[in-house]
Amino acid sequence: MESSCETTVTPPSSRSVSPSSSSSPPPPPSLVVSPCAACKILRRRCAEKCVLAPYFPPTDPLKFTTAHRVFGASNIIKFLQELPESQRADAVSSMVYEANARLRDPVYGSAGAICHLQKQVSELQAQLAQTQAELLNMQFQLQAQVANHLMARVCMEMPPPPPLPLHHQSGFDSFGAVTAATETAQHHGLLSTLSSLDDNNNNFGHSFSWELQTMWT
Repeated sequence: MESSCETTVTPPSSRSVSPSSSSSPPPPPSLVVSPCAACKILRRRCAEKCVLAPYFPPTDPLKFTTAHRVFGASNIIKFLQELPESQRADAVSSMVYEANARLRDPVYGSAGAICHLQKQVSELQAQLAQTQAELLNMQFQLQAQVANHLMARVCMEMPPPPPLPLHHQSGFDSFGAVTAATETAQHHGLLSTLSSLDDNNNNFGHSFSWELQTMWT
């Protein structure tokens, strides 16, 4: 008696699939958004479009603390809402700088720091002008020394002038002799003139005295 083994194969489509064994995509990770430093300090819920969140991150709480102590949170929010978004970052930087200056100097604030910096700039400009004047004077002195050195060197290297010819020397000698003779003649002429004047004066005196004697006699 022959025994037959029959095996029934169930097609894949006829298998029952349990819901637990079905592969489903993993759920997205939950994003935990930390509140900004402003909302964290103020202890309020940080909204999705918080005006303070882009400029006061949670990693820098001191930034908002300093501005909040001087200006106040409401004034900061109001001021940022009145400005366009392109100018808000610069405004926050200015407010934080002014707040730090006010904490250091409650009377003058940033104006005192600006005046101090301007004074330093003026002093540095005066020192720079003085240094430039001294440098220019030193350059002039150096140029004068170089020019004098070159002039002395040129004079030392120049040959002595040649001696004058003999006929020029004799001409000068004869000219000197003529001049001396002329001066001697002029001197003798002056003496003769003076002697003649003395003679005339003596004659005039004798004649005048003789006339007086004749008048008295």
